[in-house]
Amino acid sequence: MTNLTDLTLAEARDGLKAKRFSAVELTKAHQQAMGAGKSLNAYVRETPDQALAMAVAADERIARGEARPLEGLPIGVKDLFCTEGVESTACSNILKGFTPRYESTVSANLWHAGAVMLGKLNCDEFAMGSSNETSAFGPVVSPWRRVGDETPLVPGGSSGGSAAAVSARLCLAATATDTGGSIRQPAAFTGTVGIKPTYGRCSRWGIVAFASSLDQAGPITRTVRDSAMMLQAMAGPDAKDTTCADLPVPDFEVAVGRGVKGLKIGIPKEYRVPGMPTEIERLWEAGQAWLREAGAEIVEVSLPHTQYALPAYYIVAPAEASSNLARYDGVRYGLRVEGKDILDMYERTRAAGFGREVKRRVMIGTYVLSAGYYDAYYLRAQKIRTLIKRDFENVYAEGVDAILTPTTPSAAFGIGEKGSGDPVEMYLNDIFTVTVNMAGLPGISVPGGFDAKGLPLGLQLIGRPFDEETLFAAGQVIENAAGHVALPEPWWE
Repeated sequence: MTNLTDLTLAEARDGLKAKRFSAVELTKAHQQAMGAGKSLNAYVRETPDQALAMAVAADERIARGEARPLEGLPIGVKDLFCTEGVESTACSNILKGFTPRYESTVSANLWHAGAVMLGKLNCDEFAMGSSNETSAFGPVVSPWRRVGDETPLVPGGSSGGSAAAVSARLCLAATATDTGGSIRQPAAFTGTVGIKPTYGRCSRWGIVAFASSLDQAGPITRTVRDSAMMLQAMAGPDAKDTTCADLPVPDFEVAVGRGVKGLKIGIPKEYRVPGMPTEIERLWEAGQAWLREAGAEIVEVSLPHTQYALPAYYIVAPAEASSNLARYDGVRYGLRVEGKDILDMYERTRAAGFGREVKRRVMIGTYVLSAGYYDAYYLRAQKIRTLIKRDFENVYAEGVDAILTPTTPSAAFGIGEKGSGDPVEMYLNDIFTVTVNMAGLPGISVPGGFDAKGLPLGLQLIGRPFDEETLFAAGQVIENAAGHVALPEPWWE
C-alpha cells in the first residue's frame, strides 16, 4: 500500500470510502510524520488526543454510511484561526496563553465537513511577513533544498507553516490566510497549490485580524482538486461577519475538469518588471503555451496602476494593522507586564509582546493615520486602490476570463538572506500578489516548474469576483501540463 502520507486529499477520501484504511490509521500515519518532521518547526501546537478522537468518530460515521465531504481527513490549522479549547496565539508572545472559548467559522465549517485537526501551524507573527521568520516560535524551515546546497530555505510567508507541512507530508491540507500574497507566495515556494478566494467568500470571524479589508482565508494543498475540496468546505455565508458574502457556494470540484476551451486569458504587460529572472519569464511563456494548447485565447492586457500597488498596500495594510492591534494591551487577555500605572503597563506589555516587524508596521500605520499625514498617505493610497480595482474591471469588461502572471519574482531564498537590513527587500516578494488583495479578487498559485537550482516556481491565475471556478479549471490545465511536482525527499527525518 502507498505510504498514507503521500496521498492527496482526494486519494485519501477515496481510500477511506473504499475502506482500504481507516481514519485512525491515516491520522496516526500523519502524527508519526509530524514527530519525524519537528526540525521543520511547522507546528507550534499539536493536538494528538483531539485528532484521534475526531478520527474515531469519523470511522464510526463511515461505517454507518454517513460520511461527510472531508470525513476522516487530517489537516493542519494556521495559528491565526481561533480554535475552541486550543491555544491560539497568532504566533505572537502578546497572545501567549490565550485559549478561545469559540471556534472560527472557517475551522468550524471544516469540522462540520468531517476533517480531523492535527494541530496549529506556525506563521509570521500576526501574519506580518513574507518568509515565516517573524514568528515568536522561530522560523519555519522549508522541506526543499537547492541542488548541492544545504542552506536552510524559507517556506514563504505568512502561511509558511501551512505550506511546509503540506509539502513535507505532515498533513493532507492546511488552512491559511492571504493579506497580500500569504497563501500564494508560500505555495509557490514549496511546490503546493494555494488559492486566495474572493474577499468575502470565506468568513473572517474568529480569525485574528491583520488588515480587515484585505485578509481572506483559503487553503494550501498538493493539487488543484484538493484546493477545490477544501474551499468547498471552508466557504459560505456567515451572519457573524458582515463582510462575508451571502452567496451560495458552487461545486468547485466539478469545475476542476471543465477545461479552458473558449476562455480568454489576459497577460498584463506591466508584470514584466525590470530585472525579472529569465527562468521566471520562461515559465510564464510556458504557462501561456499550455493554456493556448488547451483551447484558450491568449491576449495582452494593461493594468496601468500596477506599479503603485506595492507602495499603496504598505500604507493601507499597516494602517489597518495599527488599528486592529490596538486591542492587545494586557488588560483583557494574553500577556501582561505590570507597570507603575496603566499607561506604563500598556507600554511595557506591547514592548515585550510584539516582535520587531509588528512594531514596525504598527508605527508606520499610526504615522500614516495621524493628523497632517492622513490625506497625504492613507487617503491617497485608498484612491490608488480604487484605480487598481478599476483596471481589473476594465480588463474583465473586455471579455477576459482570467489573468496569468508569475506568482513570485524568484524561488525561495535562504533563512536570513533577505530583510535583515532593508525591510523593503522583503516586501518586494509581494510584487505580483498584492494587486489581487487590493482589488478583492480571487487568485490561485499552481506549481509550474523549477528554477536552475531545483526549487519550485509557481504560476498565478487571477479571476473575476466570485469566479473561483474558472481558476480551478485553468489551474488544472496548468497542473496537467506541468505535471505534479514531486514532493521533496524527507532529509529532515
